Amino acid sequence: MNEARIRRVVIVGGGTAGWMTAAALSKVLAGRVDIQLIESDEIGIVGVGEATIPQIRLFNATLGIDEDAFMRATQASFKLGIEFVDWLRPGHAYHHAFGPVGGRDLGMMPFHQYWLKLHRAGAVPEIGRYTFNAIAARANRFMRSAPELPNSPLSNIAHAFHFDAGLYARFLRGISEGRGVVRNEGKVVETLLRGEDGYIAAVRLESGARIEGDLFIDCSGFRGLLIEQALKTGFDDWSHWLPCNRALAVPCASAGELTPYTRSTARAAGWQWRIPLQHRIGNGYVYCSDYLSDDEAAATLLAGLDGEPLAEPRPLRFVTGMRRKFWHRNCVAIGLASGFMEPLESTSIHFIQSSIARLLAYFPDRECAAADVAEYNRQVQFEFERSRDFLILHYLANEREGAFWAHCRALPLPDTLRCKIELFRSAGRIQREHEELFTESSWLQVMLGQGLLPRDYHPIVDLLPDDQLRGFVDGVRQVLERSVAAMPMHAQFIARHCASGQPG
Repeated sequence: MNEARIRRVVIVGGGTAGWMTAAALSKVLAGRVDIQLIESDEIGIVGVGEATIPQIRLFNATLGIDEDAFMRATQASFKLGIEFVDWLRPGHAYHHAFGPVGGRDLGMMPFHQYWLKLHRAGAVPEIGRYTFNAIAARANRFMRSAPELPNSPLSNIAHAFHFDAGLYARFLRGISEGRGVVRNEGKVVETLLRGEDGYIAAVRLESGARIEGDLFIDCSGFRGLLIEQALKTGFDDWSHWLPCNRALAVPCASAGELTPYTRSTARAAGWQWRIPLQHRIGNGYVYCSDYLSDDEAAATLLAGLDGEPLAEPRPLRFVTGMRRKFWHRNCVAIGLASGFMEPLESTSIHFIQSSIARLLAYFPDRECAAADVAEYNRQVQFEFERSRDFLILHYLANEREGAFWAHCRALPLPDTLRCKIELFRSAGRIQREHEELFTESSWLQVMLGQGLLPRDYHPIVDLLPDDQLRGFVDGVRQVLERSVAAMPMHAQFIARHCASGQPG
């Protein structure tokens, strides 16, 4: 074996990020690397990331996890997208749903271009009526894909999950330890660097124990115990684009239907999330402390719950932004240690997953080649920045009253976002670049939902006679609605396949 190979990996921090990393590395590296994880029961876990996007299914599948077993273990429900309530103006709502808009394109033009022509004439309803997952979400219906129906929208249904992040970490811990990962209880009190190159040699625990490693993964949360406190990589603050800096989180008792979507409701100085699980509903208020006091935020949050609160609201302070280096020397930051995006589009757990995938793709030897490290950092930075632009979009296009929302309308825009908006406003064109996380369908739904309408549609659409155009668009809607009607109710599907049977 090459003597430069990584033989010891040390993960500092548990929670979702730590145990996802441990589970993936222990699976892929298959016992060839000694993996140790350090966490302290005394250190709290942020744990607000209970909603996900469809890529999480690939991560679970890579680990060989049975979806029904995962659902039962984490009290999970299914997710078809996010409903945005009152974001454009009070009383307005739209869905950002997973999957395509329209179901199929016609010729070289995407479906929304044909819809745009009819919408400009006032002849069709909003785009969500032509989006399969949005129709299913409104009807509170769900099923998994039915590949045996290749010509049906039911053949490929994009879905994700709502789950208890603490239970997910516990579930992954069991898998990881079963594959040889060693958990060390304790707090890291010192990071020991090598004098010759500044690489991390070991960490020392409060107990005095010294744990050495070749590669260190920083999953220590906002503190960035290794990547920032020890290695001083720096942080890019994005508060001038995304001003929210506080959150309050509280679970409440289940009430009403078990909906297959997350809800985000705009409030006076931010927004409130609602995430339905099998055993409870997760709730939180993300807000800007410049415009709202903590007490006012708590009162608003508690007044907007569907059921009885099950705990006191838990506060969280944050700064939106990213590390200037995600991988520095022999340390890779994953999870909140790498940066923070408010959970508006459920990206937190995905960033963990994508960072792990990139780490495995560029898994180093002990030297950590500069070219590999630079490419890793470039890719993660690109994903952070383009996801940042997508979040800014939700805030800048609004017609709400109040100082906070007026401030958001006046926010300076990154050039990358300005170009994307201008391109769309011209004739509904959307350009997705390289590894951008959010697809053309996502940008389309949010831009239209936030009131950004193109001045025109693509001229090629005029080549289709008006009667054929109307027949095509109406036919798509009818097929989608018939398909949704064939689906079971969300709660029925869970009861039949993956109900936990546990109170929590």
